[in-house]
Amino acid sequence: MNIDIWSDIACPWCYIGKRRFEKALAAFPHRDEVTVAWHSFQLDPSLPAHYDGTEAQYLSTRKGMPEEQVRQMFAHVREQAAGEGLDYDFDSLVVANSVRGHQLLHLAKEQGLAGEVKEALLSAHFEHGTDIGDTEALVRIGVRAGLDEQTVRDELVSGSRIRAVEADIDEAAALGIRSVPTFVLDMTFAVSGAQPVEVFTAALDRAWQASHEDARK
Repeated sequence: MNIDIWSDIACPWCYIGKRRFEKALAAFPHRDEVTVAWHSFQLDPSLPAHYDGTEAQYLSTRKGMPEEQVRQMFAHVREQAAGEGLDYDFDSLVVANSVRGHQLLHLAKEQGLAGEVKEALLSAHFEHGTDIGDTEALVRIGVRAGLDEQTVRDELVSGSRIRAVEADIDEAAALGIRSVPTFVLDMTFAVSGAQPVEVFTAALDRAWQASHEDARK
């Protein structure tokens, strides 16, 4: 069974959803016969490479909400993240365009390291105050995951995989995906949002049964 996941590195619910999905997959009896493919999505492609304000200021401006309301939203998201063993630090978070992180993710995908790099990017952004648009930060993440340093640097200079990032976003639009995270199982069933583990479990069971019923016909 194939599972395609669209998510953004700069999406707090995407990391929470990743953890919940992983819990469901770990308990799935046929997990060894499941492949997972990560796809790019950008919640705000217009974001500049460097934003001088805080995450609270950015979201307040973008959503037209008072900063205090945004901070209340942060508290709720932090609580949900903590329930999944994640330690979000919105005060230290560096607001940055995620496209360069997605370039790194596509490079990693070509070498079978997408899972490791996706995890590292999300943790760096939400837990460690790392600038996911910074070249040296992305090089460190890539090298620690097993990528060649010069290959990472070359990609960040050339932008040769930006088209692959855009292709993922175009495919999401063609599939009607407007928000992330979205998990698409065998291009048949979709789960949107950071749903409870039980929802992912039910979706895995349903998709597996459907694919194997088709195989028996």
